[in-house]
Order: sequence, then structure tokens, then C-alpha cells
Amino acid sequence: MALLLLLIICQCTINSVKTHSLSKPNIILLMADDLGIGDLGCYGNRTLRTPNIDRLAVEGVTLTQHIAASPLCTPSRAAFLTGRYPIRSGMAAFSRVGVFLFSASSGGLPSEEITFSKLLKQKGYATALIGKWHLGMNCESRNDFCHHPHSHGFDYFYGLPVTNFRDCKLGQGSVFLKGVQKALVTPTQITGIALVSLAIAQYIGLLKVPLQALGYFLLIITISFVVLTFFFYHFRHLNCFLMRDHQIIQQPLSYENLTQRLTKEAMQFIGRNTDAPFLLVLSYLHVHTALYASENFKGKSKHGLYGDAVEEMDWSVGQVLDVLKKHNLSDKTLVYFTSDQGAHVEEISSAGEVHGGYNGIYKGGKSMNWEGGIRVPGLLRWPGVVQAGAYIDEPTSNMDIFPTIVKLADAQLPSDRIIDGHDLLPLLQGKVTRSKHEFLFHYCNAYLNAVRWHPGNSESVWKVFFFTPNFSPEDSNGCYDSHVCFCHGGFITQHDPPLLFDLSRDPGEKVPLTPETENRFYEILRVVHQAVENHTRSLHAVPNQLSWDNLLWKPWLQLCCSSLFQSCYCDYESGGSPLEVH
Repeated sequence: MALLLLLIICQCTINSVKTHSLSKPNIILLMADDLGIGDLGCYGNRTLRTPNIDRLAVEGVTLTQHIAASPLCTPSRAAFLTGRYPIRSGMAAFSRVGVFLFSASSGGLPSEEITFSKLLKQKGYATALIGKWHLGMNCESRNDFCHHPHSHGFDYFYGLPVTNFRDCKLGQGSVFLKGVQKALVTPTQITGIALVSLAIAQYIGLLKVPLQALGYFLLIITISFVVLTFFFYHFRHLNCFLMRDHQIIQQPLSYENLTQRLTKEAMQFIGRNTDAPFLLVLSYLHVHTALYASENFKGKSKHGLYGDAVEEMDWSVGQVLDVLKKHNLSDKTLVYFTSDQGAHVEEISSAGEVHGGYNGIYKGGKSMNWEGGIRVPGLLRWPGVVQAGAYIDEPTSNMDIFPTIVKLADAQLPSDRIIDGHDLLPLLQGKVTRSKHEFLFHYCNAYLNAVRWHPGNSESVWKVFFFTPNFSPEDSNGCYDSHVCFCHGGFITQHDPPLLFDLSRDPGEKVPLTPETENRFYEILRVVHQAVENHTRSLHAVPNQLSWDNLLWKPWLQLCCSSLFQSCYCDYESGGSPLEVH
């Protein structure tokens, strides 16, 4: 009897230890920007050196069908933080522009959305976001910070409020210039013709135009031209700056040792929180253009500046893993590595150097729902808890991180809204072999572009496309004429019946199936259409955060560490005390 009692006590103790080990681990989420799945050694690359990221694969789980909820930065990151399709939060655009372009826009992740950082903070986690944000800043005034990381559960923020544009780095060209030139051609022509016509009509006496009205018209044109010129001339100062919490500490942003600075901030945050659970989101600027690398990495890779940037990011991941080991936190920390979407294949520098990444065997890239745009790295390491060296080929999503870490933090999932992600832990531990994602819905901005169906009784992964982007040139792998592919109008081709692929047999989406080559063709379409109807019924109207009104630059929302007349310049990174923004 005594022996039986002893065995029961031992078993209870073991169970208690196991439960404790799965409760409130530290969470580190590493997110690259525009990284191709084919850029990493653990996904088959043999020329770029990524030993530290590859270490995560060796010591953890590699997800081979990990899907970004959107092929663009802003909506993908909104889905990542909330576990919900971006269409549910208003973070999917109906217009051509699908991301925030200016720091002084009024749109952003709504305060009503519940992020994993909010829930973990409520459970006693120290929370930090270091690096790129790209989910808005202010709503009505330049210091309301309604969309700031602090408003979404992060105690500490060090990074960029928007993103890393070509325009942010001198000599790297502009992502806006070509578009602005095209957009202004027609209005300029119309204005010119109107003025000449009015002048002729006035001269020959056909029409009497009040000089005052003509003066007002010319004044409006002149003011508009001056504002546009000022904005684009000062774009780097107005949109490319570094913040610590609510303070601007460097305006414009300096790229000198930038990755080292971000990494140092991450390491210091870990060092400050060795005795309590923490959530760290390290959101790299690499490898979005403008590309950059420090002197220790510049010119060292086999793939130019892009390869240098990848290898510098890998170094940073190694530094984070090493500091965990130094503080004996490796076994207490879940580490996740991914990219917000696939590589931007159309990125080519003015000198002709390829500045976009490699999506492996997968078609397309950023801004597209071909696999190259949404199939991203998914690596998770947690020694002693997650299987080491395992590969999982089931469909998973970056939205799955939300319920996974919320559950690990002993927090409750929100019951007043749909959460589209699913807890990954049973898959990661090998307790189940099938993903809970029977369907995944792939949006191009706010338009339902494609659907993925993984039937429970089959190894097939069917993918149905309702429309596809028109590549330019036609025989290329992207939209090189417009820099990214768009989602509507003359930029796409509608398909009726939809295109159908079986990704289990054709992951490169090379040959669409037909009723002649797939005898279940119409049955598959019927099931998918029913899933779309069910999904559509679950959507509710919400304010569009990416409307033109919310996207446009608003001078009264502009953050500036000095004044507009002083070109918004400051640098407190190299010493001195940062000032509150004005």
C-alpha cells in the first residue's frame, strides 16, 4: 500500500512538472520581411549561409506548408497579431494600395482588435516589439497614438512606425516616382488643355472668365504642386524614422549598424526579463528594400547585397539564441521564425542587380496568392517540448501563432469574435498528424482570390483560383511593369470555371486540372463554393482602415522631432536625450 501511494505521489509530481513546463514559457517571434522560402538552407538553399536559422530547424519543427494570411506586409501582420483574416478587422484594401505608405496616415489596426500581446500582457508578460510595425500610428492628432504598439499590448517599442522603403535610403531610387508620374500625366494634360482653352475662349470673346476665378484656380494648382514637391523632397525625413516608445530618436533613419542596434535592443530586453515571462517580437527590416548590410557582412555573400542582408539577419538570430543560452532560458522559450510574405521577385535595382529573394519551386511572389507569395518559412523550437528535427507538411497559417501562444500563456481566447487560427502545439508535439485547417481563404487585398482545401480523408491539397494576376512581361514570373501585381480591373484575369490545382502533386502550380484530367473537378468546385458561402456569412462590415481617406498623408498627423521648417531632423542614437515628438 505504501509503495502504491509512493507511485501515485511520484506520478502527480511528474504531471505537475510537465504542466508547469508547458505553462507560461517565454515567447520569441522572429519575422523577416519579404524573405523567400528558398533563401534558407533548411528549405534547400545551398549558396546562402544561414546556420543559425537552420539551427532552429535542426532543434525544432519545420513547417513546409506554412501560409501567410496575406501576400502583403500590412494585412499579413494584422492577421499575425490577431489570429484573424485581415478582412475581419478592416485591414484589407478595396483600392489598389494595400499597405500604409505614410507615417501620417490615419488608418491602422483598430483598437477594438485583440492582439496576442494584449492577452499576454494581462497574464503578466513583459512585452516588446522591436523593428518594423507598419500597422498605423495616429488617428486624429499627432500624439493620440491610437494605433501605436503601446495601444496593442506592447510595453516597449523600438523601431520603425511604417516600413523600409527604397526612398528611405539615398541612392536607392523611389517606389513612388514612377507611380506618381503616371498618376499625374492625365490630370496635368487635362489642366493644361483647360487653361489653354479658357485663354483662347477669353481672347476671341467666346467666354468671359472672371480673372479672380482664374487666379483662384491657378493658386490651387500652385499650392498642390508645392505641397507635393515638399512632401516627396522630404519623404525620407517625414516617413523614415526610428522611435523608442513615443519618442523619435533618429529622423531620418540611419542604416549604419541598424541590424546590430535592433539586435542589441532585443538582447537587452531579454536580459532585463530573465526572472519573469516575456514576449519579444523581433520584426526585421531585412530583406525589404532598400537593402543594406553592415561592414562585417557587406560583400561577403554569393548573392550580392540581398545575400549580405540575409546572412546579417541570420547572425542576428544567432545572437538572440546565444543570449537565451547564456541566461539558461533556451528550454523555457518557444522561438518562432517566419516571413510576413514571400520574396518580392520584381525588385531589381537601378543598376540591374536583383534585390528580391528566391521562392524556390513556387510560382510568383509578394502581392500574389500563387504559392511563392504566401508559402513562407515556419520554424518553431522549444527544446524538450517540440519535436526536434521534425517536418510537418500539413497546411498551417501565421494566424495559428495567436491561439498557440495565448493558450501557452494560460490566457483565454476571445469568445466574442471568430479566431481563424488554430493551436499548433498538438501538431508540433506529434499528438495529432492532421491540421485543423480544412479550408484556408487567400485574399488579394479585400478580394477573395483563392481557396485551399485539404479534405480530412485525403492527402490532396486542392487550390482553387477565381482570378490570377496578369504578369508583365507575359512570359515572366511577376508584374515587372508595375513593380507589384494588383488585385482588380485590367490587372487580373477572371476564371470561370476557376483554375484548380492539386498542390500535393503540383506544388509549383504549373498545370491546372480540367474535367478531363480530374474526374472530381466539379465536385471539388462545389465543396469549395459551399465553403466560400459559409465563410462569407461569417464576415461583418467594419470600417475600412485602408480607404483612400485613411491612406493619404495628413500634415496635422505628421510626427516630427524638431519642426517641419527644420526638416524634421534629430539624432539621439549617438548621444543626448530624446525629445518628445512635436
